[in-house]
Amino acid sequence: MLGHNLRRHEELTPSSLALRPTRRAFPTSPGPVSDMPASPLLPVATALVARDVSRSYGDQVVLDGVDLVAGPGLPLGLVGENGVGKSTLLRLLAGVEPVDAGSVVRPDELGYLAQEPAFPDRTTVQDVLDEALLPLHEGVARLAELASRLEDPGAQDEYAALLDWSLLHDAWGADRRAALASERLGIGGIGPSTSVSTLSGGQRSRVALAALMARRPACVLLDEPTNHLDDGGVELLEDFLVRLSGVVVVASHDRTFLENVCSQIVDLDPSHFGTDGEGGNRFTGGYADYLAGKERARSRWEQSFLAQRDELDDLRATLRTSVRRVAHNRPPRDGDKFIYHAKGENVARTVSRRVRDIEKRIAMLEAHQIPKPARLISFRGELTSGAAAGVVVTIRDLHVRGRVHVPHLDVRTGEHVLVTGPNGSGKSTLLKLAGVLTPDAGTAAVAARQVGYLAQDVTFRRPDLTPLQVYDGLTGSPVPLAELGLLHPRELNRPVGLLSIGQQRRLALAVLVAREADLLLLDEPTNHISLALADELEQALQRSAGAVLVASHDRWLRRQWQGSTLSLSSCAG
Repeated sequence: MLGHNLRRHEELTPSSLALRPTRRAFPTSPGPVSDMPASPLLPVATALVARDVSRSYGDQVVLDGVDLVAGPGLPLGLVGENGVGKSTLLRLLAGVEPVDAGSVVRPDELGYLAQEPAFPDRTTVQDVLDEALLPLHEGVARLAELASRLEDPGAQDEYAALLDWSLLHDAWGADRRAALASERLGIGGIGPSTSVSTLSGGQRSRVALAALMARRPACVLLDEPTNHLDDGGVELLEDFLVRLSGVVVVASHDRTFLENVCSQIVDLDPSHFGTDGEGGNRFTGGYADYLAGKERARSRWEQSFLAQRDELDDLRATLRTSVRRVAHNRPPRDGDKFIYHAKGENVARTVSRRVRDIEKRIAMLEAHQIPKPARLISFRGELTSGAAAGVVVTIRDLHVRGRVHVPHLDVRTGEHVLVTGPNGSGKSTLLKLAGVLTPDAGTAAVAARQVGYLAQDVTFRRPDLTPLQVYDGLTGSPVPLAELGLLHPRELNRPVGLLSIGQQRRLALAVLVAREADLLLLDEPTNHISLALADELEQALQRSAGAVLVASHDRWLRRQWQGSTLSLSSCAG
């Protein structure tokens, strides 16, 4: 089994795994107590602290003045729109990249798992696990050696510190954890001598994750760790992180994972918050608490923006009136010229003073002006029109050899159906029933006026066209693409082929919205989109008046689903 054979080799420093202490905890071979360094071992992990951290790539500023504190036993989740710098921040926290400004103080032991692990050439699977287990094995061996020297006061102190450290890391269970993690993550059958470079990206990620679980470092940084994991693997990872007593910082699009693991959420997206309020982007609790907190924060932002705008309008109106009063137009009457001028000068001085005060207040408000809240991502119109009536999908003994078998299904207007089942059960095949699927047997009849289909992998026939051209050509909708709020204005005139996967998926959603289909067929609709858009999409689906069939592995979507469910089983023949 992987993880049992310890052998010495050159120290590995894969940048994507970074399972290394900043200083070596133990010598390669036990030596006299006097030769041992002052023990760096701590009974509890120290905090991870980033202060005023900034990072740019060329002219592009990715992070600007970010503060973050993550303490032991309080897993912290990083969220935000794609491109706000979550992965960059994790690399800076891990020390894989230097900061341009600011500082990072991290625990001595740190495990970092990138989205795409990369290892040194000729590294085997066993090498990765051995490197992770080596400090734990050496710690146990050192304890046994120190046990024979407990009469020495120096040995007693080191033994006590090392024992605390070994208990914290469960050093005696390291091999068992490595074997269990390898098996539960689906890499137990990979030969120990297999070169990591020959594995798929998902396998490399799982090897790196198994090593991290076996090592149990004092600080764990994870970038989208649930990618490439099945439900069993995700459950194992969640249990590991919840039980870990050290520092945990994780960036993830898996909302259920964030809910189950994190006790605090930090949103790095500045468009979600105004400038008012300390720590306005930090929320205590899991993902549900974050959603509620973000809604409250946005409400406070909107109220502050409107209050400041109203105050500026009132001050400017008062200023215009006061300026007119300084130059009053009533001419003096005979005999009261002296009194008239004396009173006029007093009034002018008073009004001038008031004008100066108003001008100072206006200047101060304008210098610290609260930005207008960004428009929420939303679907401006109805997602589906519900124009068709009665049954819009009728399936009878549908069979596609080796892909899917559905004996009976009727979907009525307004009905929402979630299609579930393991990989290979035919969920995607079923959703292609609208004129794409040709069954080997049975029937699949669609009576909808307009069908909207979103595939897992979105492609456009003309990648050289801009989103505006694609949208207009496919929809002819009078609703401009910009009004839907699904793409940033700077993306509207770029060739579709240059957009990211997530941006292309947003464009496909925009087309669906504009077409106002009365039957929606959505295959993994929350893949490759931000958490904010996923939440908006789910709310739009709940409001939709037409029929909806959704196939999804998204645990949060499945947990929140309010319609009916169709469960498919694996189709072998």
